[in-house]
Amino acid sequence: MQAQSTSIDFLPIIFQVIVALGFVVLTLVATHVLGPKRKTADKLETFEAGIKSVGNARQPFSIKYFVVAILFVLFDVEVIFMYPWAVNFRALKMDGMIEMFIFMGTLLLGFIYVIKKKVLDWN
Repeated sequence: MQAQSTSIDFLPIIFQVIVALGFVVLTLVATHVLGPKRKTADKLETFEAGIKSVGNARQPFSIKYFVVAILFVLFDVEVIFMYPWAVNFRALKMDGMIEMFIFMGTLLLGFIYVIKKKVLDWN
């Protein structure tokens, strides 16, 4: 027999979401109302990581940073898919093992392609 979910089962989750959103809204409003409103030249100046801005912001730079970031997210999502598989490993039996090998093989092929294209080579 399967357990039936009712709307009352989701009440703690809904309450937690309401409290979290209420905290965010309350904090934003309180800092806006109570915070100082002094605008100086130093506050209005562009600031990035402790380095003064010099030159044009539209200056082109290497795309490799973004490619590495996208690859990190791609291989990080792999771990996200492996967790539920590992939790249900015994229930999935051999079919689940074969499907995971196919999934990991596809990712391995993608990783080999990335290595062959020298995407991770920064020189």
